Amino acid sequence: MVKIAQISCGTDYSGVQKEIERAAETFGAEIVIPEADLDYIDEAYGKFGFNAASSGIRLMIARAMSIVEGKADADAVFIATCFRCAEGALLRNELRRFIQQNTKLPVVTYSFTERTKADELFIRMEALSTIVARKSLLAREKQEGLTLGIDSGSTTTKVVLMEDNKIIGTGWLPTTDVIENAKVGTKDALEGTGYKQSDIEGIGVTGYGRLTIGKYLNADLVQEELSVNSKGAVYLADHQKGEATVLDIGGMDNKVITVNDGIPDNFTMGGICAGASGRFLEITSRRLGVDISELGPLALKGNHKNALLNSYCIVFGIQDLVTSLAAGGSKQDVASAACYSVAEQVYEQQLQEIDVREPLIQVGGTSLIEGLVDAVSKTLGNIEVIVPEYSQYIGAVGSALIVSGLSTK
Repeated sequence: MVKIAQISCGTDYSGVQKEIERAAETFGAEIVIPEADLDYIDEAYGKFGFNAASSGIRLMIARAMSIVEGKADADAVFIATCFRCAEGALLRNELRRFIQQNTKLPVVTYSFTERTKADELFIRMEALSTIVARKSLLAREKQEGLTLGIDSGSTTTKVVLMEDNKIIGTGWLPTTDVIENAKVGTKDALEGTGYKQSDIEGIGVTGYGRLTIGKYLNADLVQEELSVNSKGAVYLADHQKGEATVLDIGGMDNKVITVNDGIPDNFTMGGICAGASGRFLEITSRRLGVDISELGPLALKGNHKNALLNSYCIVFGIQDLVTSLAAGGSKQDVASAACYSVAEQVYEQQLQEIDVREPLIQVGGTSLIEGLVDAVSKTLGNIEVIVPEYSQYIGAVGSALIVSGLSTK
């Protein structure tokens, strides 16, 4: 059983503890609490050097120190504090960095409320569990045999057929009926390859519709998108050794994952509003009267400083867009401002929660919007951003790659 060490403050009296444990148990993991006596708490607090007023915060420091010093047995770490606690928010990031710098354990951080339920934690616990349990599969650098990967996303369904480390077929369509989408996508991926579905040696499924499609197809691999996307990203970017950061700005939520030698070791996901997602850019392109594929080149010709689009809310963001156009703003400037608005919000909401490692590998459908890629790079200080070929198929590629390890055993 995977042991997830919990470092937290306030989960007992807020009623969240049972939800955390239930989420972990759902994926075959066990929550363990590192022990620390009073003397050790004082010792650890002195070593760490963080000035904390709360006794709960001091206990968190001691538990983190216990993990780093090998006094606690753990396969992964879950760090959680209440969203109302500013001191907790500061420490959460410091402890995450401390553990990552001194261990090879995967870490996830979370800000909870009194209403946090187990299903909100499922993908995080599933990711921690699968990263530990399937580390050898995630370390695979080549795909073997004939395998199919399906990514049933919130807005689009992607399908990839791979044979002996090459992509030989793809399928892409809007997500409506997830099973029907999987059928059509698979048919498109097989077209022209000379293969039929019965020839496929392994099927891997990820994304929001993975459980439904996985059951229908009796898939060999049904896995959350965090570990799958990171694997697909480093594979396509030919960066399976060393460190990297994977950024996927999706249609409904965003994912940022740090990777070391192909293995995810920290991730954050979510976002305050769709104003920080691909959905906002889709609506922007419609309002500008251009296809989404034209938005990127249009944005590169504009100056984002000439249009104000910085609302966290998608409704008010569109209101800003309309106001800018009505005031005589050019389509180019508004397109650029929309890309910068998304990039800056992703930075403020998520990229500041991790230590960005170069190169940044940008994936997903929004990675094809050149203006957004440019805005992300400049927002982060002109860092190197890689957009690999087939970047929009990232989850499907990762699924086809990982499942080949199961089908060739």
